[in-house]
Amino acid sequence: MTWLDLTLPTPAENLACDEALLDAAEEQGGSAVLRFWESPSHFVVLGYANKVAEEANVEVCHEQGVPILRRCSGGGTVVQGPGCLNYSVILRIYQVPELQSITGTNQWVMSRNRDAIARLLGRPVSIEGHTDLATGQLKFSGNAQRRKREWLLFHGTFLLDFDLSIIEKVLRTPPRQPAYRDHRSHNEFITRLTLSSASVKAALVEVWQAKAACASVPYERTQNLVTNRYGRDEWNFSR
Repeated sequence: MTWLDLTLPTPAENLACDEALLDAAEEQGGSAVLRFWESPSHFVVLGYANKVAEEANVEVCHEQGVPILRRCSGGGTVVQGPGCLNYSVILRIYQVPELQSITGTNQWVMSRNRDAIARLLGRPVSIEGHTDLATGQLKFSGNAQRRKREWLLFHGTFLLDFDLSIIEKVLRTPPRQPAYRDHRSHNEFITRLTLSSASVKAALVEVWQAKAACASVPYERTQNLVTNRYGRDEWNFSR
């Protein structure tokens, strides 16, 4: 596996880059990739099947200049911004047997991330729902996946030095919730980690055994995806 620490200028470009990396792997093969990025600005990102009106407070987002975008993977709606560390792994599905199913992939990837963060924190971390990481029943990481024939994208966010108060303002209470949430509000349900971005990156590089810097970045493919999808209301507000 190679690693890539790359934050592009806009939210749309950063979301598009994950899909571009997946598409490039599917078409060209190569090694698995671990990517990191951290958005300098706030935005809301919907899971592929989420409905905008059910998940986001659209009026507040518009008033505060918080863009609403949609990603290519499933999962719930989240807020991105300064203090969020995003990671993505591009994996060949037939690399290990666990990756050949959605459930097996969730467990295999999440177990690795859980163990890496637990070692940093020095206290237990649990996998909750299908793809949440939590400590003391408080969520600090949400994750999702997108699958193709040969390769898959698994990505997520770690809440570090992030202003949690914005979540309550721009997101509605989600219509679908994991049981462990127990109908708690965003402020009661979510926490952040007192860890540096650098330490989390190092822990993930170690647990994923990423050995070298990624030499090839699909910039042109990324820009095409922005033009045709991530930068268009027809995509972001399609549901």
